[in-house]
Amino acid sequence: MNKLELARYIDHTILKPDAKEGDVIKLCREALEYKFASVCINASNVKLADSFLHGTEVKVCTVVGFPLGATTKETKAFEAAQAIDNGATEVDMVINIGALKSGKMDEVEADIKAVADACKGKALLKVIIEACLLSDEEKVTACELSKKAGADYVKTSTGFSASGATVEDIVLMRRTVGPEMGVKAAGGIRNLETSLKMIEAGATRIGASASISILNEL
Repeated sequence: MNKLELARYIDHTILKPDAKEGDVIKLCREALEYKFASVCINASNVKLADSFLHGTEVKVCTVVGFPLGATTKETKAFEAAQAIDNGATEVDMVINIGALKSGKMDEVEADIKAVADACKGKALLKVIIEACLLSDEEKVTACELSKKAGADYVKTSTGFSASGATVEDIVLMRRTVGPEMGVKAAGGIRNLETSLKMIEAGATRIGASASISILNEL
């Protein structure tokens, strides 16, 4: 795999709460230079990113219900719709983890579907299941509900919880959703070896803030 091929897997990410405007601009310029799949940024920075990336191959990705997933489905749907209006073409939402662990599967599905409906025909939806907080059975359920609700991808992690992506989780998630959905590995991916292992396990997108150093290992 060459640098360009790997770059097209990567969402070049900055989600730190103290990210400055200059940091976001730098991220966008790097994404254009290296031809990353997208920049992944907080919603308040979507308009800024779109002003640099509109009309290019680099997508603008933002996060919804982030990082806890504990807001209402109506709030998440509004966040997604507003982000799309501001220029986002990809949305990474966090599921209601507490509802899932409480066995409220209808509530979890409705949560995802509300955002899927807001994104339909306008933006790609990735569902963050925060795998480190779930049992394997719960991971499977979260993936199945995401697929049923109309999501395009499932994603391992926010990067803000106890741990990030693992190869074992990618294998499980890929097996659950089948070949037609995307699987995004995110959280703690900082080198080439880990990135390639995630792709080999079934990941079709990688979320990373260490994107350039990963590419430079090639």
